[in-house]
Amino acid sequence: MIAKELIKNLVEQAISGTQMFVVDITVRAGNIITIELDSEAPIGIEDCIAVSRKIEAGLDRDVEDFELEVGSAGLTSPFKLPRQYQKNIGREIEILTKEGKKMSGVLKSADENGFIITISKKVKPEGSKRKVEVLEDLPFSYSEVKYTKQIIRFK
Repeated sequence: MIAKELIKNLVEQAISGTQMFVVDITVRAGNIITIELDSEAPIGIEDCIAVSRKIEAGLDRDVEDFELEVGSAGLTSPFKLPRQYQKNIGREIEILTKEGKKMSGVLKSADENGFIITISKKVKPEGSKRKVEVLEDLPFSYSEVKYTKQIIRFK
């Protein structure tokens, strides 16, 4: 089986000098290799083809056959790295906590330890007849969350 470390090194060489970064690399039985990339800028099919060709050039099918798939993290794919959180600051996201609570809000900030979302909720101030909308910042560590993904709205 082809070593994941070899694939990682080939991918790093292939994306060197670009805005792309590795989200995930898997090598399954039968040498089925899947590489998921992301970038600050949109990734096109041409970018994936270029990376795929550079990786294939570093492998020898005569020694070991393989199947290679290079793709970009989709808009609705869950975030896997802090860098993905950082690139989506200011966007609306949905999270599912490990306790099963689902919520949405705007991603306010993110660092290596966790992130903060701003949610909107309605509260009834004392002595008031109507509820008013207030914004609240909620901090999360990455370990508290099952998944986080960007919400796409068409208006």
